Amino acid sequence: MLVCILPKAFAQDAYILGPGDKIEIKVFGQDDLAVEALLGNSGKINYPFLGEVSISGLSTKQVEQVIQQGLKGDYLINPNVYAQVVEYRPFYIHGEVKNPGGYPYQPGMTINQAVALAGGLTERASKEKIFLFKEGNKAQQLQATLGSNVSAGDTITIEQRFF
Repeated sequence: MLVCILPKAFAQDAYILGPGDKIEIKVFGQDDLAVEALLGNSGKINYPFLGEVSISGLSTKQVEQVIQQGLKGDYLINPNVYAQVVEYRPFYIHGEVKNPGGYPYQPGMTINQAVALAGGLTERASKEKIFLFKEGNKAQQLQATLGSNVSAGDTITIEQRFF
């Protein structure tokens, strides 16, 4: 089995923004253009000089490019834009865990780590009946293991085992 560990910066570049994410955008040397915003259901943020900018479904690198192109020329000659996710939207875990609920997502998280955040498995938990519902595709239930990767917005269900 090949395991690939991505640097956090690369993982954030590959991360796709969605409702519930908090993003920070800065322009070098332009403190008045710094924005920290929570992305709502509309998928848009309000940015100085540009108005509403749709960023849902984009990576942070794409957001940087959109803001840079918007500011370039009319407002700044060559803006140096930086965007990062400050807070990821949560994932959800329920079923046979001690503390079901929503928890903060971290890049590279596995179901085993999600279970640990939720206080561990109950005595009745099944390690074979673990299901993952990917965000945006809640109708599809995927069979998972404790080593399966979790994404922001996903829902994990741990079912009961039969004795």
